[in-house]
Amino acid sequence: MSMDFIPCYKEFIMSNEERKARELANNFISKSVFDMTDKELKEQRGQGKKFAIICVNEILENIEATKLFHKESKSLPLNEKYWLAVKEAINSL
Repeated sequence: MSMDFIPCYKEFIMSNEERKARELANNFISKSVFDMTDKELKEQRGQGKKFAIICVNEILENIEATKLFHKESKSLPLNEKYWLAVKEAINSL
């Protein structure tokens, strides 16, 4: 899917987390923007955001479970911080 469905006029200053948020949400938009009414587009965007949040929550749960077995990992806190920022970015789309 194209990343044009959830517009961002500040593409050049977007963080990696914001880009990932848009990418995840747009993956769940099932139709072309040109084939939808404004109402359908709004519904699709809302649905995309909900599904993207579900994905990120699954990733965060996996990180929590992994922490139990790999307490010495230095990358898990950074990974968790990244996905929390992605989740925040999805919520602000």
